[in-house]
Amino acid sequence: MNPVDPSVPVSQEERTWGMIAHLSAFVGFLLPLGSILGPLVVWLTRRDRSAFVGGQAKEALNFNLSVVLAAILCGVLWYVFIGVPLAAVLFVYWIVVTIKAGIKASEGIPYQYSLTLRLVK
Repeated sequence: MNPVDPSVPVSQEERTWGMIAHLSAFVGFLLPLGSILGPLVVWLTRRDRSAFVGGQAKEALNFNLSVVLAAILCGVLWYVFIGVPLAAVLFVYWIVVTIKAGIKASEGIPYQYSLTLRLVK
């Protein structure tokens, strides 16, 4: 999971940045690959200031990289028609778990996405 000591309380600022790390993925609605750029920027700028924020940003980055790879696979499968429903399910899953992760981070609870490739260590 994330390298956060549970005995040390997470400050309000850390919780806010943890939430931003997850919800910044929605930049993908505005920019191509924004769903990766948002968490990447938070991770690069905040990872040395807070273990909680760094861990949550890295988790969001890994999840969104995994989603992009899954979306590419759906695009390939689009030609055999199974990609259409898979892409729809992936899109809904991405939105729901991203919001859930943002809520958990805002509560100071480290969130770990399931079905995620840990590409960034």
